[in-house]
Amino acid sequence: MDKWNGRDSDQVARMIRHGVSRRDMLRMLTAGGLALTSAGALFASASRALAQEPLRGGSIRVAGITSSNADTLDPAKGSNQADYVRACAFYNRLTVLDGSGLPQSELAESVESDDAQTWTIKLKSGVTFHDGKSLTSADVVYSLKRHLDEAVGSKVNSMAKQMTAIQAVDDLTVEIGLEAPNADLPTILALHHFMIVADGTTDFAKANGTGPFICEVFEPGVRSVGVRNPNYFKEGKPYLDSFEFFGIPDDSARVNALLSGDIQLASAVKPQYMRMIDNNPDVTLVRTNAGLYTNLNIRLDLDPGAKAGFAEGVKHLLNRELIVNSILQGTGEVGNDQPIPPSSFYYNADLAPKPFDPDRARFLFEQAGLLGQNIPIVASDAASLSVEMATVLQQAGAEIGMNFEIQRVPSDGYWSNYWLKSPVHFGNINPRPTPDAYFSLLYASDAPWNESQYKSETFDKMLLEARGLLDRERRKEIYHEMQAMVANEAGTIIPARLGVVDAAASKLKGLEPNPLGGMMGYTFAEHVWLEA
Repeated sequence: MDKWNGRDSDQVARMIRHGVSRRDMLRMLTAGGLALTSAGALFASASRALAQEPLRGGSIRVAGITSSNADTLDPAKGSNQADYVRACAFYNRLTVLDGSGLPQSELAESVESDDAQTWTIKLKSGVTFHDGKSLTSADVVYSLKRHLDEAVGSKVNSMAKQMTAIQAVDDLTVEIGLEAPNADLPTILALHHFMIVADGTTDFAKANGTGPFICEVFEPGVRSVGVRNPNYFKEGKPYLDSFEFFGIPDDSARVNALLSGDIQLASAVKPQYMRMIDNNPDVTLVRTNAGLYTNLNIRLDLDPGAKAGFAEGVKHLLNRELIVNSILQGTGEVGNDQPIPPSSFYYNADLAPKPFDPDRARFLFEQAGLLGQNIPIVASDAASLSVEMATVLQQAGAEIGMNFEIQRVPSDGYWSNYWLKSPVHFGNINPRPTPDAYFSLLYASDAPWNESQYKSETFDKMLLEARGLLDRERRKEIYHEMQAMVANEAGTIIPARLGVVDAAASKLKGLEPNPLGGMMGYTFAEHVWLEA
């Protein structure tokens, strides 16, 4: 019987890499005693392994959806896609999120706590900044305290305020004390804004981080260029020699730049432009369902939402499958009226979406005394695809004698004049890193963005209990119950989750979905490589 092991496959892979053809390889293998079928299998196995093996070298050009003269190299102030891409390329965080949204170590060797209130962070040794300075606890203390300084203008100031004590224990150890227990601190530290900068840094005209690339060019609103950091602490990475990032806001132009070969990665391709690249062998699509959604909000404290059964009726009248297949053209997935995405470890997969049931909806509207009445729905292009979703609801309503009037308002001023205020209106929620972040922001009784004015003392108590628990499985149980409460009791309807689709040249390898968003949560530069 023919036998070979991993060393044999490695040797064949090396020969393939040096240009040995399939015919010559099979001749050598059969001459060595292997049957032809076995030799062919060994060649195929080695070829697959070689195809998956990252290669070093090469440069890519990448187009995002935006750029601005306000672009920054200060990670604390990052506010758009371009800022996050630069932050991930030039800096590192203490932790990063894996594909399930769970925190893993990056600059931290460990992040530990016995009570979820006092945390000890051990740093990896041997990490250096681009200027050659060694990473120490002083850098971490300085970086975290910057978020507490109002003058810095950190985008995560409110989140950082829970850190009431930040101190260095020794050169590689930091202790953080929180105002109250929060088991999500390791996840919070994985947000893009919590990148670590060198102690005392005030000049962000250039980036001095520990990241995989060194900033060579930074022209706000124009382009950024990063070159490989030869002293990067992650062995073997990055694979690319360099990358260039710039914005092409026009969707059609961005896709055409990819098709022409001018760029190798195009961010966030909208469904209506998918037909330009469908079935193109030179293009690979990477779909990320990271938690972005557009939702219909029915305020429970105002009519018609105050009428029992109205919100439930609308949940049964929104044809979710139609929205995903027609409006999203298959790039999203059906939603179940709660915000936690399927990629999350805490997602309740047993919570089924409300079925499309016009008869049930009609019964509920009739019971509420609303059947046949005129119900205004405020929609705007500011809430992505809300007008299209409202149209689906309007058409379904007409079939059962329900009159939904779509009031389409301008994008300018929508979030200040209509969102959270109108009795029935749309929202658009970006991904958040934890269930606590979603629930605290959107569903707690005192939530600043309580879109449907949902109030529940039981929910509030469960939120506080889960926040302080280090037992991940117990937290999961609580969050599952809270998701069911939101789906069944709140007036927020999430018919679909909006997928983010990035399009790449087929020779660009290594792209994977990430819970923090498209382009691998903006970390693509560190992980991708070019196929030979």
